[in-house]
Amino acid sequence: MSALTLRAAVTAFSPLAERIGADIGYGTAIVGVFGMLPTAMFAVAGLITPLLVRRVGLERTVLVAMLLAGFGSLVRVFSGGTGELLTFSGVALLGMGIGNVVIPPLVKRYFSDRLAVISSLYIVMVQLSTVIPAFIAVPVAEAHGWRISMGVWALVGFAAAVPWLVVLRDRRGRDKVDTTAVPAEPTVAVGKAWRSPVAWGMAGMFGMTSLTTYAIFAWLPMILADAGASAGFGGSMVALFALIGLIPALGAPTVVSRMRNPFPVVVGCMVLFVTAFVGLLVAPMHLTLLWIVLLGLGPSTFPMALTLINLRTRTPQGSAALSGFTQGVGYAVACIGPLLFGMLHTWTGGWVAPFGLLVIALGVLLLGAWQACKPRMLEDTW
Repeated sequence: MSALTLRAAVTAFSPLAERIGADIGYGTAIVGVFGMLPTAMFAVAGLITPLLVRRVGLERTVLVAMLLAGFGSLVRVFSGGTGELLTFSGVALLGMGIGNVVIPPLVKRYFSDRLAVISSLYIVMVQLSTVIPAFIAVPVAEAHGWRISMGVWALVGFAAAVPWLVVLRDRRGRDKVDTTAVPAEPTVAVGKAWRSPVAWGMAGMFGMTSLTTYAIFAWLPMILADAGASAGFGGSMVALFALIGLIPALGAPTVVSRMRNPFPVVVGCMVLFVTAFVGLLVAPMHLTLLWIVLLGLGPSTFPMALTLINLRTRTPQGSAALSGFTQGVGYAVACIGPLLFGMLHTWTGGWVAPFGLLVIALGVLLLGAWQACKPRMLEDTW
């Protein structure tokens, strides 16, 4: 239930951005700001969550995350102006960003003997929280208005808080982190992550996957429109791109957990990415479905990275530190992906340079994965 909240505030808004702008009065520039807000807030959450976990424990942190996601999603639909909508969208996204970081160590704490299965489950829920709001946003808005269309997802956040209240009652204070497992100062675990090649490798792997994925989400409709496709076709291809992500979400955690060093899988993902890029550049309206399927399988490195957070740490505390560092740095870098992609297209008038940027990102991803996939533990390298 928690994982099902983690993207709803993003994809419930995007299809309605123009409609909402016409209602409360903002232009296309603000749409760009909204486009960068998710990765920015996820980056902030990645940096502050390990400290929050150290102070109040994993369970209280995820409870706070779900309440923030529900509260922000609810209040923003009553906004009468752009400032309020941005502010409370930021609150909702901060809650979701904290959830992004804290769920992997919770999986490690409660299901250390079933990491692959539970990782697949929650990553699939994340994918569904990306796809479902986007699919139903416009029909619900046409029937009941955009405020109902977006506000209904607040209920999911509040509902996801309820099981954690039960868990906290059951634990009776045992949700605090084990202070014997980590240094006493809350900043030390984060600081040591910064000095680990495992952490930097994970950040590179996660960050470049996110940068590439968000750039594709933002610009795929325009790439196809320039090739002669209709707006409806472009939108359906974005939906297909998101849906294909369910396949690696189901399979990648199991594959990674069974391999001592899963780097060859990363190399295979890079081949899929590059093949799709070439296809979209050379023949975007021929074999389009094939290019989108390959493009959707390329980001298998996303569920791989989330699974490796637990496979490359010994304790929930190490997992929290690695998750926070990986997602904090990764999402901070991913923020600039759609912006740079668009700027390169504007400057050059074509798509070769923007795709060149993504190829460079894939090179950094490979270097990061080389470090992240090595069979060693974060705690042994920091």
